[in-house]
Amino acid sequence: MTRRRDRAAKPVGTRRAAREFVFRALFEAQRGDQTLRAAFTRAEGAMRDGDDTFVPLSDDALVFANELMNGLLEHQDEIDSTLKRTIRGWSFEQMAQTDLNILRLATLEMMFRPEPHPPVIESAVRIARKFGGEDSGRFVNGVLAGLSRNLSTAPAPPADRSDE
Repeated sequence: MTRRRDRAAKPVGTRRAAREFVFRALFEAQRGDQTLRAAFTRAEGAMRDGDDTFVPLSDDALVFANELMNGLLEHQDEIDSTLKRTIRGWSFEQMAQTDLNILRLATLEMMFRPEPHPPVIESAVRIARKFGGEDSGRFVNGVLAGLSRNLSTAPAPPADRSDE
């Protein structure tokens, strides 16, 4: 066993740690011109090998991180379309990649997962403050607050009437 592994922190089971893990894999995938799945697999391997640049995730947190990664892969077009309608005055090309990736991850959860919006937004803002620029936290908060309002007031999808 290596020293690094001996000193490794106990696994973290928080959703925010899982979100940050996926955010970092997404960022690496785009910067390294590789697939998200490949970047995620590499990051998971590094984490399991005791690389202290990654917070060690508990099994539950790693399952959640995998669910987020798969959700991003499955819903990328819908997420980007929703963000383009929500963000005013900025194109994706003008935005910092960190901010855009944080928004994509939070939008996935707000649209396709049962989590309540406030903790998702709070987690996204914290990640933005940690990895983004000086105004990233405020920008992410503003975009996601607007998205939350829009999603809350959107009409419910029609009920399935196939059993009538």
